[in-house]
Amino acid sequence: MQRGKRSLQQIFVTDRLILRPRTLADLDDCMAMDRDPEVTRYIPGPWADPEAHRRFVINRMESDFGEGLGYWSIFSKTAPKQFLGWIMLIPYDTIGPDIEIGWRLNRHAWGQGYATEAARPVLDHGFDTLNLPRIVANIFAGNDASIKVAEKLGMKFLSDEVSDGLPCKDYGITQDERARMLAV
Repeated sequence: MQRGKRSLQQIFVTDRLILRPRTLADLDDCMAMDRDPEVTRYIPGPWADPEAHRRFVINRMESDFGEGLGYWSIFSKTAPKQFLGWIMLIPYDTIGPDIEIGWRLNRHAWGQGYATEAARPVLDHGFDTLNLPRIVANIFAGNDASIKVAEKLGMKFLSDEVSDGLPCKDYGITQDERARMLAV
């Protein structure tokens, strides 16, 4: 059996959520989510150009980010066909060397703790299965909800950066910091 991008990209189940590897079957749901200007308010991308947007999402879905890395679609256990959003664990800016965790949720899923709940098993996977030394989150300035998620995950502010010409904040957590946090 050939080992590829999905060989270690497993399904995660939490108290309320199911996270499964994102596939082309999720394309329409992902594009619909991105077309909500509130969802992509802090995230630059080709959201206004339908063809460029489609190519962008398909490229992300088909990219091989490395074993165990990629995107997971998020669904509620109580409504398993309702797409809530996605979570990713991929090389920072798609090239690394750092590995970045990120999340995007439909507006109807905001404020319910889903991003934090989905991120925890993905962080554990990154540290426990993939043995990553550090995981970062690049969050555009003003996206206070995502900053709160990063902080709930134990991530610490690292630096102010500029990404795609916009100010952002980098957060991170090391494997050792995560282990100490879980030991308390």
